Amino acid sequence: MASNGTPFQRLALLASDTPRAQEAYELLLSQCEWVPIEEADAAVVLGGDGFMLQILHAMIDAGRVIPAYGMNLGTVGFLMNRYDKRAAIAARVAKARRWTILPLRVEAITQDGETHEMCAINEISLLRETRQTAKIEVTVGDRVRINELVCDGVLVSTPAGSTAYNLSANGPILPLDSKLLALTPISPFRPRRWRGAILPDRMKIILRVLDPAKRPVSAVADQKELRDIAEVRIEVKEDIALTLLFDKGQSLEERIVAEQFITA
Repeated sequence: MASNGTPFQRLALLASDTPRAQEAYELLLSQCEWVPIEEADAAVVLGGDGFMLQILHAMIDAGRVIPAYGMNLGTVGFLMNRYDKRAAIAARVAKARRWTILPLRVEAITQDGETHEMCAINEISLLRETRQTAKIEVTVGDRVRINELVCDGVLVSTPAGSTAYNLSANGPILPLDSKLLALTPISPFRPRRWRGAILPDRMKIILRVLDPAKRPVSAVADQKELRDIAEVRIEVKEDIALTLLFDKGQSLEERIVAEQFITA
C-alpha cells in the first residue's frame, strides 16, 4: 500500500558496479552528506532491478530493513525511478511516496534431506535441470490440486514480481494491493488446458517433485538457486515489510497498470 512518511535525515548511497551506475555515483557524492547503510534512514540505490533486489535481500539478511529509493541505470528498471542527474536527490527522496511489499518465505527441502529457508521478493520458480520434463505435485491450502503437473517448471509470484518472469511465462499481472499470488506453469504439457491460478496470499503452497532421480528440479528464489529439490513450501512472509520509494507518477502500482495496456 502507498503512504507518505516523515522526511529522512540520513541517506546512504549505493551503486552497482556497472560503468553508468558508477558514473552517477561520482556525480551524486557531492549532493549530500551520505552515511553508511548501517546508519541510514533510507537508501538511494543506483542500478537496475537486479541490483535493487540484491540490496533488499542484503537488508533482510542483516535484519535491518530501511526504505529504498532506486534510480534506474540498468535495463528495465521496474522497481526504480527515472534517473536525472540534474535533480536534487534529497528533495526527490523527501517527496517520494512509500509502497510496502511483502516477500515470500520459501522452505526448500533437497533430495538429501537438507532444509533451506529462502526469501523471494519477485518469485520462487522450480525449473527442470535436464532435458527431461519436470513432474510436480501441486498442493494449495490443505488439498492436492494437481497430482502431476508435467512442465518445464512452475513459479509462484508476488504482485511486485508479477510483471517479471511471471509475465514472460504468460502469468497474470497482479495489482500491488491485491493480496494475491500468481501460480504459473512454465511450458506446461499436462494438464493440457491448465494455465495457472490466482490465489489468496494467505494460502500455503506446496510443490513436490516427482521422480527426482530421472527428472531433477532446481529452485530459484529471485537470485538464489538450490539444486536437486524434493519439495518447497511457500507462504507470505508477514514479519518483514519492504518499502520502496517512488516519485509522483512513477509508482509501482502505476507501472503494473500501464504494463497491461502495452500493445507493441
